[in-house]
Amino acid sequence: MKHRVLVSRYRAACVACAAAVCAWLAVVSIPVASPAETSAAGASSPAAPVHAPRSPVSPALPTSPTSPTSPTSPTSPTSPTSPTSPTAPTSPTAPTSPTAPTAPTSSVSPAPSASPASTPPASAASAASAATPPPRHPPLSPDEAQRATHDALGLRVTYTHDVTRRLRVPAAAQRAYGERLQQALAADGLGDLAGEYVVLVDRAAAVQALFVYFRATASNAWLMIGASPVATGLPGTYDHFLTPLGVFEHTPANMDFRAEGTMNDNGIRGYGVRDMRIFDFGWVDGQRGWGKGGMSEMRFQMHATDPERLEPLLGIRHSKGCVRIPASLNVFIDRHDLLDADYDARVDAGKSFWVLHPGRDITPWAGRYVVVVDSARRTRPAWSPLPGRAAWARVPKGGDTAD
Repeated sequence: MKHRVLVSRYRAACVACAAAVCAWLAVVSIPVASPAETSAAGASSPAAPVHAPRSPVSPALPTSPTSPTSPTSPTSPTSPTSPTSPTAPTSPTAPTSPTAPTAPTSSVSPAPSASPASTPPASAASAASAATPPPRHPPLSPDEAQRATHDALGLRVTYTHDVTRRLRVPAAAQRAYGERLQQALAADGLGDLAGEYVVLVDRAAAVQALFVYFRATASNAWLMIGASPVATGLPGTYDHFLTPLGVFEHTPANMDFRAEGTMNDNGIRGYGVRDMRIFDFGWVDGQRGWGKGGMSEMRFQMHATDPERLEPLLGIRHSKGCVRIPASLNVFIDRHDLLDADYDARVDAGKSFWVLHPGRDITPWAGRYVVVVDSARRTRPAWSPLPGRAAWARVPKGGDTAD
């Protein structure tokens, strides 16, 4: 019985629903337009609503009576951009993508194009640095030149008093080495260097000597202040270099330091007694004295050595590539400001350097260059004698390898 009642109620509901659908269709009375009419209407009046053609399945659409939003969905007909696409012409956003012309930023932004832009300044800087002349003392006036020469002659006397290991170089050899110094400076773009002290080293195995020179003006000949025996690089053992040739600038860019006076495993004070100054010229290319030779970087320095074991051997090669000098000469160069022109300039600018001795005698003629040459002399000059046999007796095994 209940089943019949439910069925009858279901039928009644279906009939009522069908009646409602029919009534809705009658009220809406959607006209049917051909595609041509639709496109014509869209072309003439873009705002005119576009109705979808009626289809046999359309009656199924109102399955949800609330879907009458579809009739008002003529908003969706406006979405067809084809009729309203007249707005598309306004989309000349493509043409207005002249923002794309701003995309030339993309053509500039890529690293390849940016790097060339950064490269020229670097090359220009390197060209500028290459064109920058090496530092030198400004030309002296006649009065300054006379005073500087007078001071240099006085320093020559001081050299004979303060430096214990000296060489008595004859006048002819003094002039010859002065000319050799001039040639080396000219080859390095310093042919007009004057008004400052210069240190010259002859690394020839038969000479092994250091000279201190000065001239007041470029028209003067170089005046020797003094000379002493040294030791340069001895090839034939691993990690031993030939002392490099050339002009080396002494500057705070390669900061000096002072010896601690400690001994190595062989009982050698490689840098000499405490407070001896190590004149540092930085990393340079040196010729290897072992194996097949060739070039490698080495730290080039000029310094004192063990005063008891190795200083008596000065005059023959026995360093690892540096220039070993007598302790008294080390003190002389240090105290008389001979190679501290760049240090003095920075002190005048407000810098301070602990390595500078507080009691040093500051000179306006301070220099900055050490020049190493090789005279290739094969015979020993009388003014540069070999060390005696007694000196070798003090050297322990491996003692000559300390730097």
